[in-house]
Amino acid sequence: MLPPGRALDLACGAGRNALYLAGLGWRVAAVDSSPTAIRILHERAAERGLAIEAHLADLETGAFPIEPAAYDLICDFFYLQRNLFPQIREGLRPGGVVAAQIHLRDEQAHSFVLDPGELRAEFHGWKILYYSEAPRAGSRRPSARIIARRA
Repeated sequence: MLPPGRALDLACGAGRNALYLAGLGWRVAAVDSSPTAIRILHERAAERGLAIEAHLADLETGAFPIEPAAYDLICDFFYLQRNLFPQIREGLRPGGVVAAQIHLRDEQAHSFVLDPGELRAEFHGWKILYYSEAPRAGSRRPSARIIARRA
């Protein structure tokens, strides 16, 4: 859907999405607060001959500020830090895309969950290419999923 450009994978863990994007030709920056996850990402990227700009940083402390208008794609999968949404919106170039999936509040007591409609509201005024609130395949736990383009 997008030609490869510059991508940011937030809270990347061991880098599954970062590795996939780099394999498609994206220039990927990936950030996570886990030294183990970043080490694994470096190892996997080296095994595949992929260049990934991996950052060990705690997003909650602001250790990795998202540069304004720097990315064509920002991915946020199962990481919720509400005060990061403005940086995500500003971090995309015009025409850039955010892809996110974050757990929704349900009958179970969970931390770091969205209320229904909350993710869509964060990108009000953007071109919503895809939006869903439902359990993901193989899970009963609901999540919100969005792909939205910055005007």
